[in-house]
Amino acid sequence: MTSEVIFETRGKSGVITLNRPEALNALTLNMVRLIKPVLAQWAQDDDIENIVIEGAGEKGFCAGGDIRALHDWGKSGAPEATGFYREEYQLNHMIKHFPKPYIALIDGITMGGGVGVSVHGRYRVASPRTLFAMPESGIGLLPDVGGTYFLPRLAGETGAWLVLTGARLKAGDAFAAGVASHYMASEALENLKADLAEGGDVEAILDAHHQAPDGVTLPDQQGDIDRLFQGQSVLEILAALDADASEWAQKQAKAVRSKSPTSAAVALRQMREGIHADFDDCLRIEMRAVTRIMALGDFYEGVRATIIEKDGAPVWSPATHEAVTRQQIDDIFAPLGDAELQF
Repeated sequence: MTSEVIFETRGKSGVITLNRPEALNALTLNMVRLIKPVLAQWAQDDDIENIVIEGAGEKGFCAGGDIRALHDWGKSGAPEATGFYREEYQLNHMIKHFPKPYIALIDGITMGGGVGVSVHGRYRVASPRTLFAMPESGIGLLPDVGGTYFLPRLAGETGAWLVLTGARLKAGDAFAAGVASHYMASEALENLKADLAEGGDVEAILDAHHQAPDGVTLPDQQGDIDRLFQGQSVLEILAALDADASEWAQKQAKAVRSKSPTSAAVALRQMREGIHADFDDCLRIEMRAVTRIMALGDFYEGVRATIIEKDGAPVWSPATHEAVTRQQIDDIFAPLGDAELQF
């Protein structure tokens, strides 16, 4: 049986290959459990100077978590429904605090769980195949895996815009936003890995391979993003978008209204709280929220509409952004007591 993760030592590099190309390398609980002990071992190995993580195949670095498995666990009341997130967030924590350079080659689709195993590392290398998004509010989930920390620290209101609309960034804009630290052609990645295997100054190696990306449009939109997504509630943001006659603003309003109203409110609160919290506390916030979200109906409805029946017509509850109350969101973010996330 082919392993879902391949581990190799190449010179001074410890190389992790996510190996589910048929599923765009979507992260499973087994993969999380395979990666954690190897990273712990490599952290102590003096012969390993840097870590490289990549995805098998040409389409996806990692397209997210194994959503169908989470749906089925949640429906059956299995402990893995929240246990997966607990172990995944512990892996995100390990990556964020890893003592050696950690280089993610985001050469393909990078979403959800794939963001969690890439953006918290010291370096993220984009390529022309990169496509970045946090689309969780479209399936009744939340932008987790450390997104509460990482996303509000992007330029201006980029984080709020991404989580409320599910907007996708191609390589140039992923670099402009700060998601990627470097950019190069996909064909150049083998030479990069060879140089990293030789050891030495990782940043200097990456800088030597870096190329200026094309197709950068985000800076032209930044003013509108910051102006229209600065509200403290989803309703404020929708009001600002509705008041703007531009085609771009109307497209964003339509996107926000298509998302789970509960998930949108949760995601915006993550952005507003996360900017003031440290990384570990952001993961704790996410553990609280995802535990409650998995007990609600929107996630299961979102997966039904998107992945199972694929009718693209989820019926959210509450059905409108106006119907979501502050108390409902407060309850989602309430502490878990003895079940708080531990590292």
